Amino acid sequence: MTNNQLTENGHLRHFLTIEGLKRPLLTEIMDHAEQYSSLSHRQVKKVPLLRGKTIVNLFFENSTRTRTTFELAAKRLSADVINLNISTSATSKGESLLDTLHNLESMHCDMFVVRHNQSGAAEFIAQHVAPHISVINAGDGCHAHPTQAMLDMFTIRRHKQHFPDLRVAIIGDILHSRVARSQIHALSTLGVGEIRVIGPKTLLPSDCKTLGVHVYHDMEAGLKDVDVIITLRLQHERMEGALLPSAREYFQCYGLTDDKLSIANPDAIVMHPGPINRGVEIASSVADGPQSVILEQVTHGIAVRMAVMSIALGAQSEIEAQS
Repeated sequence: MTNNQLTENGHLRHFLTIEGLKRPLLTEIMDHAEQYSSLSHRQVKKVPLLRGKTIVNLFFENSTRTRTTFELAAKRLSADVINLNISTSATSKGESLLDTLHNLESMHCDMFVVRHNQSGAAEFIAQHVAPHISVINAGDGCHAHPTQAMLDMFTIRRHKQHFPDLRVAIIGDILHSRVARSQIHALSTLGVGEIRVIGPKTLLPSDCKTLGVHVYHDMEAGLKDVDVIITLRLQHERMEGALLPSAREYFQCYGLTDDKLSIANPDAIVMHPGPINRGVEIASSVADGPQSVILEQVTHGIAVRMAVMSIALGAQSEIEAQS
């Protein structure tokens, strides 16, 4: 899969997963995002890098925030943006996904941003699109959410500078979380000193340790001396599916409160990929508190997605010039 993401010269063509990518490429994405982050403070928030390019948001799964940040990112790069409503598109009338893709290709689109509830959907699309089109994975099933992981890495770098010195704890439903998987791959690639996962046994993968993480079932032990805390959204179907007894009991054991936060290092930052379930995975006093960088993550998401888009379409321009 990762070979399909890169051009012959090692440049990013598609962005489907963090797994298998090298540290210099992840650093390049963050460095580009650093340049774009200042745009939000300007009166004119656009640069002409992707003028004339057409980007399609192809969302088979709802996500207002992710789709909006991708749309803003594309528009700030001066690209034209199409938001395809899958529920009313031809795919719901019997047309196959590949037919829809080929029709969009014939309209001379340059990039598909894909969100799908099936793992591997973005890779499938990347394997079947025309050579001049880039595919960005905006989340597929339980598999990967690479741009979310990169905006999290960018946020961490903004606050903590050096990854090798850090202890990072990820709390919650690791088993079903595409965000957690991408975060673990990114943190490992960037050389983080220690990655911890904290949660009940029912929400942790059986092969968790093969990912190079330390497993904890107790919050007090897991949060000791931690520099970065990432809480994951708990989906209600996990409780309905008997993986957990109740939201209240989960909060008592694994919800991030002020008392539990005090176990970590005093300058630890608190993160959450959103949307937040207040009083389930995190207390409002922590989510809105001085150590929270949750809203910063949303802001940085625009700059990071601008970076990924510009790098990928730059690689496609290289392919077109060679053909």
